[in-house]
Amino acid sequence: MYNTTVARLTYRGLLGRRRALILFALPALLLLIAVAVRLLTGVDDQIASSVLSGFALATMVPLIGVIAGTGAIGPEIDDGSIVYLLSKPVRRPSIVVTKLIVAFGVSLCFAALPTLVAGVVLNGNGQQIAVAYAVSAAVASMAYSAVFLLLGTVTRHAVVAGLVYALVWEALIGSLVPGARTLSVQQWGLAIGQRIAGGDLVSSDVGLPLAAVLLTAVTAAATWYAGQKLRGLTLATEE
Repeated sequence: MYNTTVARLTYRGLLGRRRALILFALPALLLLIAVAVRLLTGVDDQIASSVLSGFALATMVPLIGVIAGTGAIGPEIDDGSIVYLLSKPVRRPSIVVTKLIVAFGVSLCFAALPTLVAGVVLNGNGQQIAVAYAVSAAVASMAYSAVFLLLGTVTRHAVVAGLVYALVWEALIGSLVPGARTLSVQQWGLAIGQRIAGGDLVSSDVGLPLAAVLLTAVTAAATWYAGQKLRGLTLATEE
């Protein structure tokens, strides 16, 4: 299902455009905040958890997901170059899966890994906080990548829609409104991080079994539907 040619073109599109500046800027900002907080407050597990939860998981991870997910396919659809890719003897599900893997890989590098490093800077991975939040970021990134990749196939305003979701739902409503947290990818990821940390420093309003089911279901459903939309795009182009 993985196509190396599609992957190479997708990586080139993601990392060779202006969006790459944002991909580098967000992790750099997180690390700068982590260094500043460590210098000002020293080692404090509660502050470390607040920084990683409030900025890394609630803001940086979904924003990276928007950039990676929509950027993996949206620009090709917007400029029409997707037609040339679809004309090649490559199965449509293979295109979607490959682009999802690329988007996920980019999210791991620019979201999960910086979260781990920031956690180590903040408290040296005390209470397993750094690892817990890094794993939360990784599993959430997979769902974000699938959802935002799907958005890239259904609307030309995928970036705007993704930003609204990331900034309004995940960073604001999903963090503050108890009833909405069940439908928050951030909370699903934190449920896994909570199990790793084993204490109260990493918490989620969603139980681990439900979180695992929702993460798997949303990722699978979004990936499948993106493949269907891509198949429909081929038919529309041929017409």
